[in-house]
Amino acid sequence: MVKGMLKTIALLLMLFISSCSNFQEQKTLYFAHTLPTSHPVHMGILDMQKILNEKSDGKLLIKVFPDGQLGTEREVLELLQIGSVAMTKVSAASMSNFAPAYQVTSIPYLFKDSDHLFRILEGKVGKELLEGGNEYLLKGLCFYDAGSRSFYTKEKAVQSPKDLDGLKIRVMNDQMSVKMVNTLGASATPMAYGELYTALQQNVVDGAENNIPSFVTSNHYEVCKNYTFDEHTMVPDVVVVGTKFWNLLSETEKGWLQEAADESVVMQKRYWQETVKKNMEVLKKANVNFIYPDKKPFVTKSNTVLEQMMKDQQIKRLIDQIIAEK
Repeated sequence: MVKGMLKTIALLLMLFISSCSNFQEQKTLYFAHTLPTSHPVHMGILDMQKILNEKSDGKLLIKVFPDGQLGTEREVLELLQIGSVAMTKVSAASMSNFAPAYQVTSIPYLFKDSDHLFRILEGKVGKELLEGGNEYLLKGLCFYDAGSRSFYTKEKAVQSPKDLDGLKIRVMNDQMSVKMVNTLGASATPMAYGELYTALQQNVVDGAENNIPSFVTSNHYEVCKNYTFDEHTMVPDVVVVGTKFWNLLSETEKGWLQEAADESVVMQKRYWQETVKKNMEVLKKANVNFIYPDKKPFVTKSNTVLEQMMKDQQIKRLIDQIIAEK
């Protein structure tokens, strides 16, 4: 761990030195994330990079570091807070560890479908969430489509919540994911995404939950042959810029960056849909067992999570607005 941290520090120092020499003429924003380059979210980031270059005529650039080169989602968010890295893409669940209002995006079965989700995210609630991160030095720029999350397992196929009893399921390291999986009957096991493949191989966990593109790009389908489309959550990804870097930009530069982020969302949604179709073919050829359960028992059993979250007045206000849009 120490060796990895030293490597990250050395890399960041090198990047800082290289950027200082031309900061006045050309600004480069270092963008770190944990996904592989084949992922549709990474493709959306590359569109943002291209659009920003064009809008700024090369004066404001993005340099992308994928595959967790600079750390986990939590580690990179901390690097944004201290100003060592400018930008990242993280799950809204990871953002909730820093800005609690983001928890609302992880409540099971709160969103009716993708259209409902993005009406909310691109409306008043979404704007409030993105701007609310400023208090924690993490300004949200836009939301990316991350589809719906479902369970996948090695041995036991999950047909109903009862089938989760006794299973160790890897979850993201956030309270809402832990609550949801425990409520449904499994044993939630928080773990870094990069450690999951080995953990599945070695039976440290019995399964996990994620969207189809992540299931494929991570190669988890090689180990887990059961995918249950219970679609318990629709947690979006968030593009975030550290306020320490944001405040160094002129109003014109801020406009370029925000416009580039907003315009990249359109193509990222398209990449997502195209990737899911291709990935489903990959999974069929790999003989993955698709399960389409009755969702009502999952909805009913997970409803206690919604009830608990309604006790928080800020979250309740957001939930009420989301439900009103259904």
